[in-house]
Amino acid sequence: MKKFFSVALGILTAIGGFVDIGDLVTNAQVGARLGWSLGLVVMVGVLGICVFAEMSGRVAAVSHRATFDLVRERLGPRVGLLNLLGSMAVTLLTFIAEIGGVALAIELVVSVHYVLLVPLVAGLVWLILWKARFSLMENVLGLVGLSLIVFVVALWQLDPDWGHLGSQLVTVDKPSDETWPVWSYYAVALFGAALTPYEVFFFSSGGVEEHWQVEDLTTMRLNVFIGFPLGGLLSLAIAGCTAVVFGPLDASVDTLGQVGLPVAVALGKLGLAFAIIGFVAATLGAACETGLSTGYSIAQYFGWQWGKYVKPRDASRFHLTLIIVTLLAMAILVTGVDPILVTEVSVVFSAVALPLTYFPILVVANDPDYLGEHVNGRLANGLGMIYLVLIGVAATAAIPLMIWTRMGA
Repeated sequence: MKKFFSVALGILTAIGGFVDIGDLVTNAQVGARLGWSLGLVVMVGVLGICVFAEMSGRVAAVSHRATFDLVRERLGPRVGLLNLLGSMAVTLLTFIAEIGGVALAIELVVSVHYVLLVPLVAGLVWLILWKARFSLMENVLGLVGLSLIVFVVALWQLDPDWGHLGSQLVTVDKPSDETWPVWSYYAVALFGAALTPYEVFFFSSGGVEEHWQVEDLTTMRLNVFIGFPLGGLLSLAIAGCTAVVFGPLDASVDTLGQVGLPVAVALGKLGLAFAIIGFVAATLGAACETGLSTGYSIAQYFGWQWGKYVKPRDASRFHLTLIIVTLLAMAILVTGVDPILVTEVSVVFSAVALPLTYFPILVVANDPDYLGEHVNGRLANGLGMIYLVLIGVAATAAIPLMIWTRMGA
């Protein structure tokens, strides 16, 4: 049982990375319009985040320090500042969207406009970040978020043409009524979402919060190689459900309520209830994850005391940062900005910020001063270099594709 709960950090990180509010809708949109034709992109993204999360977790377990902390020390304050600015822009946008996403999920139940719920949600998120123990947060939100497995059950119950979906998955192609630029835009967006920078910083900081040691490397790898593939599986299931239900109707998916419709079709009200519980847990987990990541990154760059394992009075600047970003997110959301649109923009900019995040991690993971005999092996370095090339391509193409396709319109 202890080993089971030890995987909760990976589950929380994976759910926050793959099925937050923007990804719930983006995967549903991709499924309705493109079926499983971008399924390989999701798989490539899953492998990539596993490669770099394993490096970040190993750094935390061996050095007892978070990756971002070492990036600044190893590469200097200027590179560290670029890393901070790039990751913070994406993380803050995502944090804003996740608080709005929790409000949207609750709106499905209480029929109160999400803007009115935003202050309550922001207060709840801050209270969790301030009071809840890290282990309690990850266990509860990570495991309740597994309610989204209902999409896997729903896809099976919908009895799709598995041969057709499988053909889309293995043959890089597009539907005849879609263009290659639109296909490429969504490919970059899904790739950027899978490797969102804050995931690795949160994962390594979480390892420090949990006091990982060298003896915990197996636990860390269980987190990586169970949690992140699970997030990818949920992404494919969401896309598959909307492909079956919305694809034949040539209908689009624009709201969170429409994302849950295939579950209702397949499993009725009980299935929809599980989906909504999963929506709330996943978006709340992602809000806590991104909120903590903003505090982690800023505190680690400036050398402040940080962490939920530290009493608030001993990490006052870290907790003040959490209060400020939560108030900022609430102030922006009460203007009525669309949380889904914010996240869709953030995943594109995530692709742009990827090189600033992952190249420094590769450097630190090869430094024997920090890792000793636990530096990267040939496989990790080989995969890391391949992904740096893919990351470079995605970063270069992201903004032009967003403008060219008008965000996939």
